[in-house]
Amino acid sequence: MSNKYVMSVRTLTVTAMFTAVSYVLYLFGFKIPIVPSFLTMDFSELPAVIASLSLGPVAGVLVCLLKNVLHLAISHTMWVGELSNFILGVAFVFPVGIIYKKNKTKKGAIIALVSGALIMATVSVVSNYFIIYPLYDKLAFPMEVIIGMYTALLPSVKSLLPALLIFNVPFTLVKALVSVVVTLLIYKPLSPIIKGTYNK
Repeated sequence: MSNKYVMSVRTLTVTAMFTAVSYVLYLFGFKIPIVPSFLTMDFSELPAVIASLSLGPVAGVLVCLLKNVLHLAISHTMWVGELSNFILGVAFVFPVGIIYKKNKTKKGAIIALVSGALIMATVSVVSNYFIIYPLYDKLAFPMEVIIGMYTALLPSVKSLLPALLIFNVPFTLVKALVSVVVTLLIYKPLSPIIKGTYNK
């Protein structure tokens, strides 16, 4: 059996395992009182980030995709929440994989992870403003109801863009940075197991 075939099987197997863990973490998302109730804190990008570092950016994107496809079966958001999760997940894990691929050092990993977190937070404004919230407006909640949820938390917020900048950007950044910190703590000991080099 060729090494290429063995690596391919291992990559598929590990990607499937990361998808399963990511899906479970997605199920354990929770609400926090400082943001509107439809924003859920979860750390399901963590396995995708580790997959992106260890197996490459395509594996990380695949974990994000499969996790959300599985979650569609129990979606309460008319699939819009899953689309948002996928867009932001890809905005996080794909840059991480690309940057780290060019500089596979600890410093390179830190740069990749922090860059991915910042990109994810930035993309959250663009994707929510132009794609996700307009879809919510059509399929689930009228835009005035959405804005009203923000206004209830901060009366000075009267329109969508300030709401996204004040609430969604910090929320998304914190969510990503938690995954960054955990990844930096666990990636090195996990890496040999993931790559199958722990017994060499």
